[in-house]
Amino acid sequence: MANLSETYASIPSTERGRGILISANPKSNAILYCNGRSVFIRNLDKPLDVSVYTDHAYNTTVARFSPNGEWVASADVSGTVRIWGSYNDHVLKNEFRVLTGRIDDLQWSPDGLRIVASGDGKGKAFVRAFMWDSGTSVGEFDGHSRRVLSCAFKPTRPFRIVTCGEDFLVNFYEGPPFRFKLSHRDHSNFVNCVRFSPDGSKFITVSSDKKGILYDAKTAQKIGELSMEDGHKGSIYAVSWSPDSKQVLTVSADKSAKIWAISEDGHGKVTKTLTCTGTGGFEDMLVGCLWHNNYLVTVSLGGTMFVFSATDLDESPVILSGHMKNVNSVVVLKNSPNVILSCSYDGLIVKWTKGIGYTGKLNKVIDKIKCFVAADEEIVTSGFDNKVWRISLQGDQCGEAESVDIGNQPKDLSIAILSPELVLVAIDSGVALLLGTKVLSTVNLGFPVTACTLAPDGSEAIVGGEDGKLHIYSVKGDSFNEEAVLEKHRGAITVIRYSPDVSMFASGDVNREAVVWDRASRELKLKNMLYHTARINCLAWSHDSSMVATGSLDTCVIIYEIGKPASSRITIKGAHLGGVYGLAFTEENSVISSGEDACIRLWKLTPQG
Repeated sequence: MANLSETYASIPSTERGRGILISANPKSNAILYCNGRSVFIRNLDKPLDVSVYTDHAYNTTVARFSPNGEWVASADVSGTVRIWGSYNDHVLKNEFRVLTGRIDDLQWSPDGLRIVASGDGKGKAFVRAFMWDSGTSVGEFDGHSRRVLSCAFKPTRPFRIVTCGEDFLVNFYEGPPFRFKLSHRDHSNFVNCVRFSPDGSKFITVSSDKKGILYDAKTAQKIGELSMEDGHKGSIYAVSWSPDSKQVLTVSADKSAKIWAISEDGHGKVTKTLTCTGTGGFEDMLVGCLWHNNYLVTVSLGGTMFVFSATDLDESPVILSGHMKNVNSVVVLKNSPNVILSCSYDGLIVKWTKGIGYTGKLNKVIDKIKCFVAADEEIVTSGFDNKVWRISLQGDQCGEAESVDIGNQPKDLSIAILSPELVLVAIDSGVALLLGTKVLSTVNLGFPVTACTLAPDGSEAIVGGEDGKLHIYSVKGDSFNEEAVLEKHRGAITVIRYSPDVSMFASGDVNREAVVWDRASRELKLKNMLYHTARINCLAWSHDSSMVATGSLDTCVIIYEIGKPASSRITIKGAHLGGVYGLAFTEENSVISSGEDACIRLWKLTPQG
């Protein structure tokens, strides 16, 4: 049996030049956000308390809890809204095709019976309101000529809907059924977000023209503006009201978040500017925000969430971060067994601590990481620039980074654990052997190479080919002598790993098969490991060499015990939406997996009776 014990969630997907919307459960401190095809429910009181909804067929854009907190409506780029239970199995209530293009915002009516959604549509259909149980439209939404970025439902009767978007307009509708009432063109650029105050007396719009404008909720007449004094110096992407309707929180491309006191007559003055630390790059722009109960949350373009306490705004925020893209490797550090390093395709290396979660990003050295291995105090990594980087690890941070150009695109990397200066690199038709940042030798092996591994002492190398064969070489100095060729696989080799006690090695291929070999006799040790339905992307050994785990494009992780038939395996189904790309074991034989969904998960294994 394998039980999920911890999830290190991905961060929200963001897009440059656009705001993102996060929302909260009215009955708890859980928040909702989207990444890829997943919708994340995360508890701000306990950030490791994560639940994920993965049933959208297309990338998700926005999600909201119903007023009673029982249901979630989530939308995607195809214009579809799915309504599902917020607890346990996330049972699907309804699915409706609402718009013909991407949905950018949606809101529930305060009685939970209607939903309004806005976004992009063919022709003039940029907004639609419908009954949550039948999908029946409730009104006509004329008046917009371009994408509608945000919509809001008045939280008190009489019901009203306000919309705003890329045509610089703010439109007001009365109903139900809803009909166009009036339109304002007070902004001179995209209107990014509109929100009613919780008491239903006002609404506010914020825009890329750096302005915030307040209106009366009943009549939609303009009543005031956010003061330009101490105001934002860049586009304002999102706004959120305080629970008492007396303040708002705004975030901007100028990398700041501001709290404004809103007077009775509808004018706003800055009372506090919140600073969210970062690298100083464009990814520090703030694109999303939420004021919920005692929490103020801001989201940067890099996806990092800063969680402030409303009762003590001077206190440093809690930082929730992680990966936004496919996590293709995970490593457990030998001399710090509670520390996990993970790297994603976009070049980000993140440090996690078991039981705590996110504990920091390591400096970004290369833009796109393809291969990643770690010894005790060093990371070796390569991207798409023909270079292999060696980065020393100093506590939480990357120290010196040195690179060597090997003149070819690295396809796989392996480090000799006992003499970590030695690194074997697989290239198109051969291998390169590195000592430190020197190329000892580049050997053309005469066949297309797809994977490689180096024995811990550096005396032997196993190289896998496009033809499914495993070639075993003895390594002396800088020369390679072929000792044997093993044939069992029926597809290109994707991964090869020695067991920690070096008595065995395991290999996996694109044709979904894994094999465990006895190193001394080079015979099969465990066969018929054919339980995946797609290519094997990664494999890992337990520290005591008693188990091997494989991860596949089919979203599953399978754990086999050496000495038992392959049929007595443990299967973790749907471990990662989109496929499993990284695997590692902890010392107490828990499995760590990572994947296309940008998440990392810890699975506790319990022996089968």
